[in-house]
Amino acid sequence: MEPRVLEIRLPAEWEPQSGVMLTWPHEQTDWAPVLDEVEPCFVAIAQAIVAHERLLIVCRSVEKVRFALGAIDESRILFCEIPSNDTWSRDHGPITVFVNETPYCLDFTFNGWGLKFPANEDNQITRRLFDQNVLASNILYQSMLYMVLEGGSIESDGAGTMLTTSQCLLSVNRNEYKSCAEIADYFQMIFGIQRILWLNHGYLAGDDTDSHIDTLARFCDQQTIAYVQCNDPNDEHYNELALMEKELQAFRTLNGEPYRFIALPMAEAVYDEEGKRLPATYANFLIINDAVLMPTYNSPLDEIAQAVLQTAFPDRKILGINCLPLIKQHGSLHCVTMQFPEGILCK
Repeated sequence: MEPRVLEIRLPAEWEPQSGVMLTWPHEQTDWAPVLDEVEPCFVAIAQAIVAHERLLIVCRSVEKVRFALGAIDESRILFCEIPSNDTWSRDHGPITVFVNETPYCLDFTFNGWGLKFPANEDNQITRRLFDQNVLASNILYQSMLYMVLEGGSIESDGAGTMLTTSQCLLSVNRNEYKSCAEIADYFQMIFGIQRILWLNHGYLAGDDTDSHIDTLARFCDQQTIAYVQCNDPNDEHYNELALMEKELQAFRTLNGEPYRFIALPMAEAVYDEEGKRLPATYANFLIINDAVLMPTYNSPLDEIAQAVLQTAFPDRKILGINCLPLIKQHGSLHCVTMQFPEGILCK
């Protein structure tokens, strides 16, 4: 009898979704001093999502979140009370794969981006989601806690290609004991990918993630990559982003064709109270059903970025959401969300 062939696939973000996960800020997170400022940003994200699909809100208190949300269609919202350290769902949420069309939610170790921040509660959220039965009954749980991996560090085109950065995946206190080749072999086994496109350049000032790919370059479809371009030689990002651009332009699709590239503008510099630059980026957009949620920063460049991104998604509405409050904790819109493919959330 021949052994059964496993067909494993990591879906692309633009595929049909059953919903999106948000982990709500609270008084015990780093958001405490600016909770009244950041909560309206989460409300705006929640409102945009429920207009298109379902929303899973992980929170400490359903009552407090309901009060913050105000008048909203709760028929599309699932609430789940789970302790949390912070709000970065992209990195502590489950990563969904399909194995012979059976959905699995993979639970990797989240260690606060290489032990930079406490993550003892966040690292348990995926398992606790299963304990509370908010995912469909046919979804299988798979612990992958022997590897540190954040969702923001990988991009999938849904057809066998992954885009990532060596700065993150090989960084200290994550998986530095593994080589690029070993990680590629491992990812081929668990994600079913055929290849990894590695970026060795590119960064954002103020970034805590060691260059997550979702702050720098994103698949928009199997032939298109949107990326951050810096045209100002006096900007501290200029050299690294120029080198990243050259790396990107050398990549080819699985068919050997050049990619189509969408150059997003480098966001206008934003600084914190101590004068340190914050990691504002237009690449941190979220693709949802029939729309794309794009971070804005109260800048004239917002409109330009929105028009550019529209060329990558001609059939989706581009919705801008003010994320100035989010970048105060060094993340943006995509970082606080995690999408679920169709059929994952309970109905």
